[in-house]
Amino acid sequence: MRIGELAAVVGVTTRAVRHYHHLGLLPEPERRANGYREYGLRHAVVLARIRRLTELGLGLAEVRDVLADDAGKDLVEVLTELDEDLARQEAALRERRARLRTLLDAEGGMPAEGPVSPELAALFAGASHLSDSPMAVKDREIIAFLETAMPAEDRERMVASVGEALGSPGAVARAGEAYALLDALAGAEPDDPRVEEAAVALAGCIPPGLFPEAGELDPDDGFLRAFYDDLAPAQAEAVRRTLRILAEERR
Repeated sequence: MRIGELAAVVGVTTRAVRHYHHLGLLPEPERRANGYREYGLRHAVVLARIRRLTELGLGLAEVRDVLADDAGKDLVEVLTELDEDLARQEAALRERRARLRTLLDAEGGMPAEGPVSPELAALFAGASHLSDSPMAVKDREIIAFLETAMPAEDRERMVASVGEALGSPGAVARAGEAYALLDALAGAEPDDPRVEEAAVALAGCIPPGLFPEAGELDPDDGFLRAFYDDLAPAQAEAVRRTLRILAEERR
C-alpha cells in the first residue's frame, strides 16, 4: 500500500501518518527501488491502534507507552486486542444510546436542565410543579451539574439522596414549602428574621446520605461560594445556616 491507500483504509489523513512517523509512533517502511514507500498489514494495524487509542482520549505520549508494550506481540495478539478495543467501544455506544432512548421516551420529555440520568429525570418529573420556584430551578441546575461532574460512586450516592428528598408526595411538599420560604427572601437582607425559618425548613429536606461526612458541609467551600454569588444575600445566608445546622447534627 502507498501512504494514501494506508490512510484511506484506516480513516486518517496522510498528514496524520507523516506526523506519527515524525513522532516515532509509526515505523517508516523502506523505500523501494522506485522511490515509493510500501506499507504492509503491520503498518495498518499499528495505525489503526493509534487511531483507536486517541479516540479513547489517550494523549500521544500515552499512545507511545501502549505501543511499546505491543512491540513484542505477534500480529494475531495485536489484532485480537484491537478487536477487543472495538468491542468495548461498541458496548459503550450501546449503553449511551440506551440511556438517550430512555430519556427521549420518558414521560414528560427531557428535563429543562438537559440530559441527565433516567433516575434523576424521573425524580425531576415527579416534582415538576416545583419548577415554578426560582430556587427550585437553581437547585435542579446544580444537581444536574453535579451528576455530570462527580465520580461515579459519589454520583450514585447523590441521586439516591435526591430520591429520598423528592421520592414521596410528603417529601416533595416539604421541599415546596422550603423553596417558597427561600423565594420570599429574594429581596431581603441577611439579618431578616425569616432567614432562620427558611434554613430550618431546608435542613429538614436534606437527607443524611447527601452529606455523610461533616467535612462536606463547609459553608466556605469554593464551589459553594460560587453558588452563593448567584443568590440574594438573605438566600445565601439561609443556605449557610442550613449547612451549619446539618454540620451540628452530624457531630
